[in-house]
Amino acid sequence: MTDGAPTAPPTPRAPGSAKPQVERPSGAERRRHDREILALAVPAFGALVAEPLFLLGDSAIVGHLGTPQLAGVGVAGTALSTLAGLFVFLAYATTAAVARRIGAGDRRGAVQQGIDGIWLALLLAAPVALLTALLAPQLAHLLGASPTAAHYAVDYLRISALGLPPMLMVLAATGVLRGLQDTRTPLLVAVAGFTGNLLLNVGLVYGAGLGVAGSATGTVLAQYGMAGCYLAVVLRGARRERATLRPDATGIRACARAGGPLLLRTACLRAVLVLATAVAARLGDREVAAHQIAMALWSFLAYALDAIAIAGQAIIGRYLGAGDRAGARAQARRMVQWGLAAGVLLGLLVVLARPLYVPLFTADPAVRAQLSAVLLLVALTEPAAGPVFVLDGVLTGAGDGAYLALAMLGTLAVFAPLALAVVPLGWGLAGLWWAMNAVMLTRCAFLVGRLRTGRWLVTGAVRA
Repeated sequence: MTDGAPTAPPTPRAPGSAKPQVERPSGAERRRHDREILALAVPAFGALVAEPLFLLGDSAIVGHLGTPQLAGVGVAGTALSTLAGLFVFLAYATTAAVARRIGAGDRRGAVQQGIDGIWLALLLAAPVALLTALLAPQLAHLLGASPTAAHYAVDYLRISALGLPPMLMVLAATGVLRGLQDTRTPLLVAVAGFTGNLLLNVGLVYGAGLGVAGSATGTVLAQYGMAGCYLAVVLRGARRERATLRPDATGIRACARAGGPLLLRTACLRAVLVLATAVAARLGDREVAAHQIAMALWSFLAYALDAIAIAGQAIIGRYLGAGDRAGARAQARRMVQWGLAAGVLLGLLVVLARPLYVPLFTADPAVRAQLSAVLLLVALTEPAAGPVFVLDGVLTGAGDGAYLALAMLGTLAVFAPLALAVVPLGWGLAGLWWAMNAVMLTRCAFLVGRLRTGRWLVTGAVRA
């Protein structure tokens, strides 16, 4: 939808000339690949970091109201983050589908595909919002809200349910723009949304004296503002490409079919994280405190690697849409190299900077000791995490969602018995994080194996 988006790759080369370039790409070709990756990954990283700042901003503002209020927002935030994670397939599936159309030179079809994705988001949002509002007390109880914090969590969830339609629409629209090779607009919208959210929350929480309800209301208004920005961009693109805005049942069903396996993949990943937290909680207060801090740091590292994965979704989809298998394979290999290098660098930073950042999170010496030990285990698998996140993006861009779902089911099957054995066998928090490392290594084996088979290299404007 932006005029500055990169153009589609050149038409496929003759078979005789493609193989040498893929196996031994020239310096100029590597630099071209690097420019493509950086042009998409750097803005994507900014947008990824900006998104979690919504809840961090809410927590910082609400924290001055009192501990029960902060605890209530924390519980509600966990529920909302889980919903956002489950429905992130709206962004991923739309990115891949739109990018394929762009690669095939069908810009009108790409925009139309994106509109179908947005309609799917809106259709899903209505029942999800209704269920969230109705089941808010049960969700608060399930997530362990204390009696003093529960009503704050319920209030926050019920008001936030009104913001679920724009939230899901933003996910789908973000996928549209990424598929069109534009990650700068999502960055600008995310920064504007965070800024607006912060200002609204300050005004409503303290200026209007609405407390927790004001915080939730400010976030909902910011989400509608972001959705409005995306809608304006989509409408402009639809007019330019003469795409229809009416819902198309066939297109919506196609989006749902593409997103289904990605939903299963994400659900399995969420199950891993939830099970890990449940096990840590049974180890003791210090252990769960160290685990939560380690998970927060692990998640932040994931954003850096996810930025390359998002570039992979957009670039690989475009190359395969253009029928350029050789170009897609070369770009995938280059992105894996980037992921490996980023993983090694992040792992070193995690280890070497521990004396600087660990004291910022806790003053408890026992928690610090647990956290420092766990972070060594986190750093150990960062070199594997880089290729894992990148290949997840590459295969998502290729529309290989069914394999990704199967791989995560297999990974969950490996992790669950290890995690459940931690408490009875007395492995402690270190044992839990060895199990987490097994998750990363298992995923790495699944995804690298798939890359080598080449079965993901399915070309065409639509993956059959």
